[in-house]
Amino acid sequence: MTALLLLYVVLLANTGITLLFTGVLIGQVMGALILSFPLLAVWATIVELRFGLAAEKLVARIEAEGTWPDLGIETRPSGRAIRSSADAAFAKWSALAEENEEDFHSWFNLSLAYDACGDRRRARAAMRKAIGLAK
Repeated sequence: MTALLLLYVVLLANTGITLLFTGVLIGQVMGALILSFPLLAVWATIVELRFGLAAEKLVARIEAEGTWPDLGIETRPSGRAIRSSADAAFAKWSALAEENEEDFHSWFNLSLAYDACGDRRRARAAMRKAIGLAK
């Protein structure tokens, strides 16, 4: 996916540069705006890769410590969490994170609970906090 994004960035940047050298004001403005999209794409890719690598490093650390949590969440045969079970487990892990605000394990576990409940935005926020505390 990153390779496809880079191909897109190169093609879009080429179009932007071509428009910059048209000598027509509106073309130059459009070229400048088009060049902002590849810059934004590169920035977003770097941010996501850094987050993924940091999360992977934290997972490896937790596995090495032998502290991987058993969330106690029932799952369907497909592997997806049963919502009522995930909600009950979430309450437990949320309370533990509030009690132990400086413990990265608590925030890591909370991120897994958020993910099991289907709340990816909050799962990522909790994982970011866990990564920050683990440093």
